[in-house]
Amino acid sequence: MTETVDVVLIGGGIMSATLGTLLHELQPDWKVIAFERLSDVGQESSNPWNNAGTGHAALCELNYMPQGKDGSLDPAKAVSINEQFQQSRQFWSSLVERGVLDAPSTFINSTPHMTFVRGEKDVAYLKARYEILKDQPLFEGIEYSEDSRVINKWAPLLMQKRRKGEPFAATRVPAGTDVDFGALTHQLFDHLADQGVQVRTDHEVRRLKKQKDGTWLVKYRNRIGGTPGEIKARFVFVGAGGWALKMLQGSGIPEIKGYGVFPIGGQFLKTTNPNIVAQHKAKVYSQASVGAPPMSVPHLDARVVDGESSLLFGPFATFSPKFLKHGSLLDLVTQVRTHNLWPMLRVAIANPDLITYLVGELLKNHRKKVDSLRVFMPTAKDEDWELIQAGQRAQVMKKDPEKGGILQFGTEVVAAQDGTIAGLLGASPGASTAVPIMLDLLRRCFPDRYASWEPTLRELIPTYGEKLNEDAAKAEDSMRRTAETLQLSA
Repeated sequence: MTETVDVVLIGGGIMSATLGTLLHELQPDWKVIAFERLSDVGQESSNPWNNAGTGHAALCELNYMPQGKDGSLDPAKAVSINEQFQQSRQFWSSLVERGVLDAPSTFINSTPHMTFVRGEKDVAYLKARYEILKDQPLFEGIEYSEDSRVINKWAPLLMQKRRKGEPFAATRVPAGTDVDFGALTHQLFDHLADQGVQVRTDHEVRRLKKQKDGTWLVKYRNRIGGTPGEIKARFVFVGAGGWALKMLQGSGIPEIKGYGVFPIGGQFLKTTNPNIVAQHKAKVYSQASVGAPPMSVPHLDARVVDGESSLLFGPFATFSPKFLKHGSLLDLVTQVRTHNLWPMLRVAIANPDLITYLVGELLKNHRKKVDSLRVFMPTAKDEDWELIQAGQRAQVMKKDPEKGGILQFGTEVVAAQDGTIAGLLGASPGASTAVPIMLDLLRRCFPDRYASWEPTLRELIPTYGEKLNEDAAKAEDSMRRTAETLQLSA
């Protein structure tokens, strides 16, 4: 007889690790099994070299607060992203206190978040953005300057040999963070394994089929020996990056109809030259190029991975039809269905700037890429920087009543009506907001249990259910407490 378990997690990334940890804290009697097709967890988007490691809190990312056509600025999205990141911080803090996670410096470190812009139009926008955010409690401490001497103190590499007379401005929030999501993923899965959760690497899920009794038959294959196997699950979570679309399509749930994904790869310039690294202790974001997807906003980042400091600049968009870095060249084609063909075609027609941008990126050689870096860092030398391949991001395409189809920024949970299966599509802010995303999934898929789980959730996330930005004192207290536990700058 085929074994039946409570939960199957497909994919060994930060999302599955977060959901598995939450479920273990909420329902420790449940039997959970995780499948990862690669030889280790955290090797796709969660790998530290496959992402920028930014603790996305909208402190520096301008795409979370775009300017309206009438010139207006609305902080709601930026505040919402920050609120979500605070939930992740609180959850991680609780896990540190419980001994689930190792020393905080192994996965999170203080790194100021900055925005740097050039030109009168962008300077005016950044100043207006600052004037609005400085009064928001979650953005307490944000600084603004157009003074080269001040910006030079914040990030010297931005100012050295910069052309005189050029309008520029910067904002800075000292309380930003750099996060090693690979380390975080490993530590969460290690703890789950210690608690009896089976984490089966080198196991690829091949098929999902709904059974008459309401469970899901999960068919898989051991990639080393080729041995097939199957198991039944009362609930299935598909946290497999771009591959989640294919798994959900194969499951046959009607909720996935109309969805497609557009894969965009990335590269970063990286340096470990100690003389350069020592001069830049921040993550500096700027405006995206015309036609560029939001995930391609240029930024110069201080990173700490496995105790080693480095700088990354990018990303530079690449194109591959693969949905994962270790995916299939047929992914882009095999996702096509009659129900998502029209939305995908509409997206292609409506986004010519994206195609132009991608072509331009693909034509850049190493020197041209360092030229892009020199916009940030005028003194950059070609020989100091190497090019590394980052991960694949599968951006959501979906039906739209007015436009026929849209290319959507962000992440989206797609769940069956009966709550027995759910998956996550999309990219940034992704990992940084894994906790609230998984809380939303639990609320949708386990409505009959969620109320009984809330007391435990409040232990793990002290301000659960509250809006910190609406209470300055509470926001300050929460950020101070998590900063102390995570050993961060307040």
